[in-house]
Amino acid sequence: MTREIVEEFLRRTGEGDPERIAELYAPQVDWKVSWPVADHPVVPWIRPRATRADVADHYRTFPEHCPPDEAVVSVDRVLVDGADAVVVGRSSQRVRATGRRFTMTFALHLTVVDGLIVRHHMYEDSLAVLEAYVPDVVPTTS
Repeated sequence: MTREIVEEFLRRTGEGDPERIAELYAPQVDWKVSWPVADHPVVPWIRPRATRADVADHYRTFPEHCPPDEAVVSVDRVLVDGADAVVVGRSSQRVRATGRRFTMTFALHLTVVDGLIVRHHMYEDSLAVLEAYVPDVVPTTS
C-alpha cells in the first residue's frame, strides 16, 4: 500500500491541486524541511506544518513563489520498506520575486499508515533556496 500511496502523491503533486494532495495526509502530520530552525525568516514555505490544512497551505504557498510552469522536477528512485518510502530526485525552480533559479537533489521521506501519509521529511539544499530567494546572498555555486 505504501508504494501506491506514494505514486498517487507524486501524481497529484504533478497536477498541482493542493486540496487533492492534502487528502492523502493524515489529520496530524510529522512535517519537517531541512532547515536549521523551525520557521525560516525569509522563505515563506519553509515553516512548521502539523495538519492536513497546513499541508494544503504549503502546496498553495509554494507555487505563489515558484511558478509551476517553469519547474523541472524529476524522480530518480522510489525506495519502499514497509510503511516508509524515500523519493530521491532533482528539482529546479525559479523564484518569482528575484528571477533566480535553484537546482538541487532532494530526498523525501514519507511514512504511510492506514493509507495516509503521517510523516513528510524533506531533505534538500535549503541554502540553494535561500540564495535564489534573497537578492543580497551571493550564490556559492554556478
